[in-house]
Amino acid sequence: MARPVVGRDREGQILEAALRSGAHVVLEGPPGTGKSTLLRDVAARRASPFVLVEGNAELTPARLVGHFDPALVLARGYTPDVFVDGPLLEALRAGGLLYVEELNRVPEETLNVLLTVMSEGEIAVPRLGHVKASDGFRLVAAMNPYDAVGTARISGALYDRTCRITMGYQDLASECEIVAQQRPGTPDAWRRAAVGMVRATREHRDLRMGSSVRGALDFVGLTRELAALRGVPDDDWQSGLDAALVALSGRVRLDEGCNRAVEDVVTELYVAAFGPRPTGPDDDPSGGGDPGKR
Repeated sequence: MARPVVGRDREGQILEAALRSGAHVVLEGPPGTGKSTLLRDVAARRASPFVLVEGNAELTPARLVGHFDPALVLARGYTPDVFVDGPLLEALRAGGLLYVEELNRVPEETLNVLLTVMSEGEIAVPRLGHVKASDGFRLVAAMNPYDAVGTARISGALYDRTCRITMGYQDLASECEIVAQQRPGTPDAWRRAAVGMVRATREHRDLRMGSSVRGALDFVGLTRELAALRGVPDDDWQSGLDAALVALSGRVRLDEGCNRAVEDVVTELYVAAFGPRPTGPDDDPSGGGDPGKR
């Protein structure tokens, strides 16, 4: 198979095999681990229609399934041609992939609709009749099991109808490659230090949740733009620190009982990755150079 997503060959093969076997799939992992990108790539190579649903408390059964157009119902009555398909029926009729993001934010009554479809391969819609799934229809859902705000526990009934693929963070080399692809032109040593710093947020004693590679992308991008605005080198120490604070302070979460400010933790990690602020007369005023040599 062609490389679908950086560092995701194994997961891509497993997902493709599951879909070929007729299984529905749940992708579990923290944000920024490439769940959506992986599925979009698999869908493109399968030439399957791709229908996206954003899971949230507003996703009612009617919004998922579809509805009769009230104005046309008054004029024509409850006929099939006045029914407006929701994403579920769109995917069923087309034999496509229905991708439900944030599955554990979907109301229980809406999840029950999905249970019936996964079990029976069809759905009964009042006044419309039965709609059967065309060949190729699959449900793929994604969720972040580590976020408890606004989420609900997924029932055993749903897990019993799906295969589960867990997706953790990629390794350092893969995340460096992702940043190199999306933020080209950054010196290798500086980029590796930036990615290493972001990865360190996931293991810091004062943080219960660290940042994904998205934090590294914003960190690198912001540093370059700040340096350009200030007329200093791309690896300017102060510009890098300012960028790190902006890019990461909202993404990480302090551990319960930690009395430090999140900015202090980010600054600590930045100094560990890039060294202290240059102060001596012989120091590079930009703080640039190879981070590994400081």
